[in-house]
Amino acid sequence: MKQNIPEKGAVVQRDRETYAIKVHMPGGFTTPQALRTVADVAERHEIPTVKVTIAQRIALIGIPEEKIDAVRADLGDLEDGATGLCIRYVKMCPGATWCKRGQQVTYDLGMEMDNKFHRLQVPWKFKMAVSGCPNDCTEVCIRDLGLIGTSKGWNIMLGGNGGSRPRFSSLLLENVPTESEALTALEKVVAWTQSLDKKCRIGKVVEELGIEAIREEIFGK
Repeated sequence: MKQNIPEKGAVVQRDRETYAIKVHMPGGFTTPQALRTVADVAERHEIPTVKVTIAQRIALIGIPEEKIDAVRADLGDLEDGATGLCIRYVKMCPGATWCKRGQQVTYDLGMEMDNKFHRLQVPWKFKMAVSGCPNDCTEVCIRDLGLIGTSKGWNIMLGGNGGSRPRFSSLLLENVPTESEALTALEKVVAWTQSLDKKCRIGKVVEELGIEAIREEIFGK
């Protein structure tokens, strides 16, 4: 049975014959040039399906194994989307830069989060998001770790997930006042996550230890 080919960023599909390559677009932001490259590659290699994913990436679906190397080469500097036991992505909403409901600017902070955390190895799969207001369009409520903007700063949420046993994230820190403080807090949480020997989503760890105990362990408060 064919398996994923992680070193080539290729994920085997349901037919067990073809693969998908996911093109990373930090927070769903991209450029006309990058979109043209993806379109040109899809046409050149006769890739039958191009999909914008819920992780704000572009998936090229239906690639024969013998074409994987050529597709990767033609994509050039476009980074492939992360898979496996790592931080898969950081979803971002438009934030206060563009959205009339935004209470905090998400773009700069979200891009810094993507730069620091995307692909970082962790004990289990891990998803992040940042929303500029409590409407939470990027669904921090079901991400392992994320930020929700408020009128006073950032709420840091931990332990959400979807799947067959969905769980809403828990409030770890409330109204962190600045972007730099929020980012430092996230770094501490991710480092704590990397130290765990539990092979499970963070939500299960929150249920076992309790959010108060985790807050004390990470921040001493």
